[in-house]
Amino acid sequence: MNPLFPGFQTRLIPTDDGVQINIAVDSTSANKDRPPLLLLHGHPQTHAIWHKVVPALSPHFTLVLADLRGYGDSSKPVGTEDHANYSKRVMARDMLRVMQALGFARFSVLAHDRGARVAHRLAADHGEAVRRMVLLDIAPTLAMYAQTNEAFARAYWHWFFLIQPKPLPERLIEADPAAYLRDVMGGRSAGLAPFDPRAFAEYTRALSLPGAAHGLCEDYRAAAGIDLEHDRADLTAGRKLAMPLLALWGAQGVVHRCFQPLTEWRLVADDVRGEPLPCGHYIAEEAPVALLAQALPFLLETAP
Repeated sequence: MNPLFPGFQTRLIPTDDGVQINIAVDSTSANKDRPPLLLLHGHPQTHAIWHKVVPALSPHFTLVLADLRGYGDSSKPVGTEDHANYSKRVMARDMLRVMQALGFARFSVLAHDRGARVAHRLAADHGEAVRRMVLLDIAPTLAMYAQTNEAFARAYWHWFFLIQPKPLPERLIEADPAAYLRDVMGGRSAGLAPFDPRAFAEYTRALSLPGAAHGLCEDYRAAAGIDLEHDRADLTAGRKLAMPLLALWGAQGVVHRCFQPLTEWRLVADDVRGEPLPCGHYIAEEAPVALLAQALPFLLETAP
């Protein structure tokens, strides 16, 4: 049993292209009378990021904690030349298949960072499946690339490091995965203080697995290429997200400093609310109480 998630059971769910997605399901609340909630993590982490908020969410939802493809204990396929098998379109389809395999045709999503980008594409491509969505500490990918300036590039240096052609970034990460985690996660506003040693050990274990460095690089390579094509196509066609969206971001973070999240989300979604929280990037671990105060009432709203 995972000490971070007592009462949870882990499973591997197959998807369309042979990839298996690792999930942890709350066995104490896994019944159809509690609405399903899919939780998606960001870089360079795993579903372990949710351990501080799960106790408060579990009484209300059937929780599904997933590792994105390329991360955690999910499959880490070799990237295609155009990185399409790590596109957010494909990663979103992974999550749709996971929820369908569990019997959930419609569900809400709580997602951070890279997982929030997957959630954005999930809502864009499969809007009928997504009831409500909480996105943590991102603005839309296209907006962030289009508005990149020196301040953003210096703060989010990993965006531009990870997209370099293989095997350069992979080789450097694989040389010392724990150091990469310390440098990336510890370099944010709160340092390493918010992270439970057990969770950090899990992130280190996962990033040390064969193919893990390649998987997270492919995620970012896709974001800088094919994902932008998909986002531009939505924008050109005038497609907007219809479901309620709550955007939350850290007041001490780069997204707050360099972008206007609500303005950007309202360009791509019809029903948007949100605000900054008193923390940096890793909201679920830095400010779980503040997160729950905003996210829980929103997710429990009955309409639509």
